[in-house]
Amino acid sequence: MLTQNLQHGHESPPVFSKQTIIVLLVDDQEIVAEAVRRMLSGEPDIKLEYCQDPTKALDLARKIHPTLILQDLMMPGIDGLTLVRFFRASEDTRQIPLIVLSAKEDPATKAEAFARGANDYLVKLPDKVELIARIRYHSKAYITLLERNETYEALLASQAALNSELKQAAAYVRALLPARLEGDIRTDWEFIPSTSLGGDSFGYHWVDTDHFAMYLLDVCGHGIGAALLSISVINALRSESLNQVDFRNPGQVLAELNQVFKMEDHNDMYFTIWYGVYHKQKGEITYAGGGHPPAIAITGDSPETAKPVKLWGEGFIIGAMPVKEYPSTSFSLKPFTRLFIYSDGIYEVDGCGDRVCMVEDFVQVVGGLFRENQAHVKGIIGTMKERQGKNIFNDDVSLLEIEFLSPGHDIQDLPED
Repeated sequence: MLTQNLQHGHESPPVFSKQTIIVLLVDDQEIVAEAVRRMLSGEPDIKLEYCQDPTKALDLARKIHPTLILQDLMMPGIDGLTLVRFFRASEDTRQIPLIVLSAKEDPATKAEAFARGANDYLVKLPDKVELIARIRYHSKAYITLLERNETYEALLASQAALNSELKQAAAYVRALLPARLEGDIRTDWEFIPSTSLGGDSFGYHWVDTDHFAMYLLDVCGHGIGAALLSISVINALRSESLNQVDFRNPGQVLAELNQVFKMEDHNDMYFTIWYGVYHKQKGEITYAGGGHPPAIAITGDSPETAKPVKLWGEGFIIGAMPVKEYPSTSFSLKPFTRLFIYSDGIYEVDGCGDRVCMVEDFVQVVGGLFRENQAHVKGIIGTMKERQGKNIFNDDVSLLEIEFLSPGHDIQDLPED
């Protein structure tokens, strides 16, 4: 019967208060049970449960979840040491402290009891003070273990809920990202949120028929708060909802963002941004930056002569200081121009000797890949993964690729990636 009981599904132990002590006494002699009951009668925080039939002890333990088992070694129907082994073989009772009661002080029996999994050994009947002291000592240690396990399980559940929320937030951020374009302006991009979700986001849209805005931002920190701020900024840019701002003027846009999204109003979070506007008729890009890494323009009269150029923005990070001016700079496009805008998560990796890679290292990587016809989103990300020796980036990675085709060029005239 006992061996069958070992196969039963186990129940989860209850949540114990620090004052709950439940003792399960397993002994075939009622006189022993009565003696133990009298010893514990003056202890209101100790509850005694008695099992006279040792073959029913395991089922009863599963039902009442004792904090300590007090068990005789000499009982009819089953050997006490075998019962100890059964208690230790069951998932439900494996960790419950167990004190064996023996009629004699025998070193060999004591050693065997400990070998089977007993926590303590008493010659019955022990002194009342000693019995209560041992019950409290073992029970409180077990209750502490249960409380620690409950806290850990609650932490795991909380972490699982947080991870689920982060995945939902990442999916929402991804849903806001723009569709890839083909034609006179070709775009490609990749968004790889970190495990803790950061504040990367980006977008592009036509301000009017002659001006094409493109932007990428990176909010400090990680988590849902950072993601929500990035979403707010992107929505403001995409909907052009900033007051009295010419969205064809990058400096104006960043100055107004700095006023609207102050750190003190957004849980001390700031962000960096690169914002550029392509003027179709002039064939130039006007841009400004707020503490963000420079965009990389690979440009030349032809793909064969094109070289990387850094488009630095000189402005301060957004939201940290009451800066009112963000200088704009213009860059004239040549017949071939491919632009890369990115967040620092793509290049701040361990992969440049004994140090973390920096912007200059990344510019060299992109330039080298272009000479190998590999300067595209997948090629760059794959190379940076190889640099760091793993497939997971520590931070959010956003990489936006934009290629401008002048009227004299067609897509098939350019090298295939």
